[in-house]
Amino acid sequence: MERRSNYEVSCERFRSWFLDADKEEILKRLPFIQKAEGRLWLTHFARSYSISLQDGAILAKDLMPVSRIAQMNIYTLLYYAAPGARQTGRFVDFGSLRNGAPFAPAFRKGVVEPLAATFSGQENALKEAADRLSATPLPKNGFCLWAFDCMPVHVHFWDGDEEFPAQANMLFDKSAVDFIHIESVVTIGMECLERLAKTAALPVKGSPIHYVW
Repeated sequence: MERRSNYEVSCERFRSWFLDADKEEILKRLPFIQKAEGRLWLTHFARSYSISLQDGAILAKDLMPVSRIAQMNIYTLLYYAAPGARQTGRFVDFGSLRNGAPFAPAFRKGVVEPLAATFSGQENALKEAADRLSATPLPKNGFCLWAFDCMPVHVHFWDGDEEFPAQANMLFDKSAVDFIHIESVVTIGMECLERLAKTAALPVKGSPIHYVW
């Protein structure tokens, strides 16, 4: 029997939950999601996705394959978003999010350090990729990407020189864990790194957390 990944099993569980879920209640919690043509529509890092109301399957508008990570991010947003969740405008690093401290070392090693390594010496490529993903520039070597319409991600990057290696960071609105589970913030970071690297046509370097497709 073929071994199924944890992400595949989890996606199937969330898909089953979605089929029985109250769709109108989901739309109340996440009013930016659109309902049309028998599907729910939303954007994840500047890519449009839909979830079938008939079978719960997630498809990309561009008809390209959807990674298990992207599927998990979408399903867990629909599942965990709390009623009345709102952005605060206060951005913090991953470890400062509620319940984030235990996962912070893995997030740094698996997302932040590979982000710095991938774009070391490639600052222009990073800026171009960010522009193509509809990023908004921020002061002090940064830009804002939207994981979802309710979830901004601030990406900061400082290129290296002969003395110091490149450095990077990702900051999240304090409200992120009101919309999604803390472990899913990790996969939000993974998807952010992957989308930036793929858009820049660069391989992810360092020791990224394993991507499941």
